[in-house]
This record gives sequence, C-alpha cells and structure tokens, in this order.
Amino acid sequence: MSELSPQPRGAARRRFLQTLGVAGVAPAASAAQAPAKLKVGLVGCGGRGSHLARRAKALGDGGYPVEVTAVADIYQPRLERLSVALGAKAYPTLEAMLRDAAPDGVIIATPDRLHVHHALAAVRAGKDVYCEKPLTHWAQFDLLKQLVAEARQRKTVFQVGAQWVSDPIWTQAAQEIQKGAIGKVLHAQTGYFRRGDSGERGMPVDDPKAQPGRGLDWDAFQADAPRREFAVSRFFQWRMYLDYSGGPITDLYPHPLTQILKALGPPRMPSRVVAVGGRYLYNGERDVPDTSDLLIEYPDGPSVAVLGTVGNSTGMDAVIRGSEGTLTFDQSFGGIVLRSMPGAKGANRVLNSQRFEDNHLRDWLECIRTRQAPVGDLELGYAVQVPLIMAMRSLLERKVAVWDAEREEIRMV
Repeated sequence: MSELSPQPRGAARRRFLQTLGVAGVAPAASAAQAPAKLKVGLVGCGGRGSHLARRAKALGDGGYPVEVTAVADIYQPRLERLSVALGAKAYPTLEAMLRDAAPDGVIIATPDRLHVHHALAAVRAGKDVYCEKPLTHWAQFDLLKQLVAEARQRKTVFQVGAQWVSDPIWTQAAQEIQKGAIGKVLHAQTGYFRRGDSGERGMPVDDPKAQPGRGLDWDAFQADAPRREFAVSRFFQWRMYLDYSGGPITDLYPHPLTQILKALGPPRMPSRVVAVGGRYLYNGERDVPDTSDLLIEYPDGPSVAVLGTVGNSTGMDAVIRGSEGTLTFDQSFGGIVLRSMPGAKGANRVLNSQRFEDNHLRDWLECIRTRQAPVGDLELGYAVQVPLIMAMRSLLERKVAVWDAEREEIRMV
C-alpha cells in the first residue's frame, strides 16, 4: 500500500467498514418506479449538508414533490439539531439510514475522505446520489475509479455538487464552441481568488472540549486516512489538513474547472498536469497550500490554466481562446462575451448569465424521475477530479503527473 492511500488497520478498519457496508447489489430505480414524492436522505449534517437539506426542504415546502426524511452524522449534537429542525429521522451511520429509511436519493456532504465510501454505499444500495465536491480525497484515485465503474454499471443518477455549472451559460458556451464560434480551442484560463482562510481555519468548532466516544466517532471520521490521535481542530477544521483535504485545489477549484470543462465539450482526460504553490501566507497548524497554480494539458490541446490564492481577492476573468475568437466570462456583468479575432467571420455576441441557487439540486431531483444525466454528472465529475488529483500529487511530489490512457492510471515523472 502506497503512502498516498493509507488504510486503517485491524479493529479500527473493520469498524469503519461496518459503518459503511451495505449488503447486496440493487439497481437504481427506473423512471416508471419514481414515487409521487421523492424521499431524500442526507449524510453529513455540518454547514454544507445543513444548507443542502434546508434547500431541499424549502423546495418541498414550495410545492415540489420532495421530502427530507432522514439525516445521518457521526457527531450526535449536530445530528440532533438538524433532525429536529427538519423533522427528519436521525441515524448514527449511513448504513443504518439505508437499511431503515429507504430514501430514493442520498445527499453526501461529509468530509472529503468519506465522500467516495458513502457514495459507493449508496450506489450499491440502488440509491441515486448528490455528492458534494470533491468526488474523493486526492489520495483515493483507485476508489474513484471503482465508484465510476459501479455507478456506470447501475446507471445511478449522480450529481456532483459543483453547483456553479448549473448556470446554463456554460451549456450555451459549449454549444457555441461545438458550432465553431471560436475555431479550434487552444487555451483556457480560470481561477479562484479569495482573501482569508475562512474555508479552512474559519470552520466553526462546535465544542472546543469535544472528545471521541459515544456521539463522536473518531475512527469513522478518519476513514482510510493515516491514524492520528484525536484533536478538536482535526475533527471540526479538517480542511486545514492534507490527511482529509487538498485545501483550495480540491475544495475551491472544482467550481471554475467544472465550468470550463463543461464548455469544452464531452468529458476527456488530460495528458499531463503540473502544479506549483505552497503555504505562502497562512501557516501554523495548516498543512494544505494557500496558493496554487495548475497547468493541465489535453491531447492535441487545449492547455488549461487554473490559478488561485486565498491570500488576495483580486480575481480574473475565465477565458477560452480559439483560433478564430475568444470566449470571456466577464465578471463586470456576469455574462459571456464572444469576440471574433481580426479577419474572422464570426460576429461579437453576449450570453447572459442566470441564477443557479437551487437549480443544481432541483436538476438532480428531476433526473431521478426522468433517468437523464444531470448537468454536473459523474462523467464530468470524473474528468474534473482526475486532473485535480494529478495536480495535488504534482505539487506535493514536485513532479509532473502523466495520464496513462491505456491503463487508466497516473504516473509521476
């Protein structure tokens, strides 16, 4: 076993797997089997999970046929608060929820290390899945491939929670590019810039005196991460640590990269990825980078630059450059501008952006009924996650990550 994918050992590992295992294999529901009102379960009752569950409840309260019937979390105080707020039944594990509550779909909003394990459990139980980004922790590439294979086999309706892509402007951009509006695509740039480490050190500590035991399952939280002694910051502020997170590369960059790859057309894998960066501003306990720049090369182009820092909020426009024109997401008005190169035949045009607050969640629910692919489906999520994993390895190992298409593997050179 490589150091990049450590596994829990002995009793701790058995206990972890028992909390996630679901016996048997069940197919996903067909459109004909879709109930009049969809039942949704949530695993992970922290900030993001609570937000998603409340938005689903708001859709139901507004007349959409959906109900949040069950919630699960390994931290009991958080679980009880959300259970009471939603009027949903509380479960200590996803396995217990799947066995007892029988939801139609599962929203996964647990820490990164647990995403793939919970997604596999839900897929194997025949449930459709909304999984927060990133799809997996950066050290779980083999599990990522396993998830993709099993979800394909069972035809799971799978939405990755990079909700920015639900702005239809990116689908429109893809249509323009496919029609040849900017010619052959050569280069793209995007990024994420923020001032402050609120997404890592700013994660709220629910109880500074919390201890593992009844109501706080530290073994289940660690999943397949290296085994560590319990620390309050590791449990509540887990995005500060490489054991559980990749920092901005895997927490923030999925949003702009998903948009760009959606615009570039059918999902495909890169040929190589290189990343640089580090902790240039925020240090202390934190060991994830605060500044990272990625270069992603695709066979026969384009090259894609994803740049960012959480030490400065001066942003940049997302740009896709082609041989005949340029597509720019102009932040000044929130729309896409298509500009032709001098001498090119195309006309300049503007595509207007739209709100996407609830679209992503509702799109998933609609696709559970129709069995269509959501806007941020697993194939797109896979195409986003692989270069991000390659980037993390490149940054940490100071090497170039190369995609072996024949073996579907990552090599470091």
